[in-house]
Amino acid sequence: MKRIAILTAGGDTPALNASIHGAVVRANQLKVEVLGLIKGFNSLFNPRVPHVHLNPLFCEIPELDPTKGGTILGGSRDYVNPEDRDTLEKIFGYFDRLRIEGLLCIGGDGTLNGLQPFCERLPTVLCPKTIDNDLGLNYASEVDECVREPCEEPPGHRYRRLPSRIDMDLEQMINYVTPGYATSVFVSASGVERVRTTAESHRRIAIVEVMGRHSGFIALGASYGQPDLVLLPEHPVNMPLLVERVKELYELQKNVVIVCGEGIVDEAGVPLGAAKRTTDPAGNISLSGASESLRQRLIEALGDDYFRSHRRGHAAHEAIFTRKIGHTQRGGRPLAFDRFHAAQLGGKAVDMLFEGQNDSVSILQHNSKQGFYLDSVGGHSFRDRWGHIHARYVHESFYDAEKMKPSPMGIEYLLPIFTDAIGLDDLEHTRETLFDSGNLFRPYHSVNTDINKRIRFLES
Repeated sequence: MKRIAILTAGGDTPALNASIHGAVVRANQLKVEVLGLIKGFNSLFNPRVPHVHLNPLFCEIPELDPTKGGTILGGSRDYVNPEDRDTLEKIFGYFDRLRIEGLLCIGGDGTLNGLQPFCERLPTVLCPKTIDNDLGLNYASEVDECVREPCEEPPGHRYRRLPSRIDMDLEQMINYVTPGYATSVFVSASGVERVRTTAESHRRIAIVEVMGRHSGFIALGASYGQPDLVLLPEHPVNMPLLVERVKELYELQKNVVIVCGEGIVDEAGVPLGAAKRTTDPAGNISLSGASESLRQRLIEALGDDYFRSHRRGHAAHEAIFTRKIGHTQRGGRPLAFDRFHAAQLGGKAVDMLFEGQNDSVSILQHNSKQGFYLDSVGGHSFRDRWGHIHARYVHESFYDAEKMKPSPMGIEYLLPIFTDAIGLDDLEHTRETLFDSGNLFRPYHSVNTDINKRIRFLES
């Protein structure tokens, strides 16, 4: 194998460039050329196939900085339809002309689905990334606990998870943690910590929304910011219990901070952030986020009189506010934990191609004897009997639904990831760069400007 291609697909994470860097460094050691495909699978729909040579003369290009968030290759959510044989034939023709002998995709569960059509014709592996930490399994047989039921809404079926029949063992987890998760939790927990002082000062109830549509790992990790209550998508919100706990806390400390994942659901399993009809005459649809929907429910449950009686405002809507951490969770400099392990996984994925592995995933494992170590697993391990990949959920043993807090098992899970997640260089970098006086007069220089000069195209 003399030349491989790398693409980054799906949403961005802080650790993508670190994964690319690790793969390129390993490829240099093996004397393998690496082409970076621009904008993920989208590049393959362009007959010119925009690409960048990432290691000319077996040296990585200077723009490839593992300490920078995002991806210098760009990303998209495009994918190749496995039923579109004509397009696939064109794409494999492009690969032949570019002399590509192996494909390394960096992404999450959507990317793992997207690479399937390529595995039949070209050695293809996945290097994982997702801030949601939802690519993996709590235990190997987890995929067998899903059943598929017919429904009227497209695509005509839905999945339901059967109760777990396995006692959770952290050392049985497949892909213990994904690169990008640690940095995302750092940003989220810091946001919770900062919102607290405003809630404390003004006697407010704050609801902080973090990412995680189907999986509550970020919300669980945000417990490092010491919120009072944590709500996960995996557990329907128990409103009576929530209101009771909010009152207890508010009367004790005159402020409450709640963290919720963006995918939290009500007692009927309906996402709180789903579209709702407004009461205006036009009957417009309001696309309300989970935190805002939860705020409205708390306003209705507590009422204005509750806050007036405590002499803490005139109305409930003044006392309860929301904040979304938003896309800051996905960007910026990756922490030392993410940089190091993302680079390792990238290098492992290159080794997997050379070992002849196909439709496989490089994974990060953990046990008490070895700590974190690298391994690989077949992509089919993540699929249920219908070939569907489910987002890994926060196992019920990780969360105490009554206390609305991480359980002892959940704390045990988080500790190996975050105990040494921040490196000394992370703090020093902030000190040296954030308030650099040059930031006030120098314009921002995007790496895209430099990469654009390196882009090459397949000749017509």
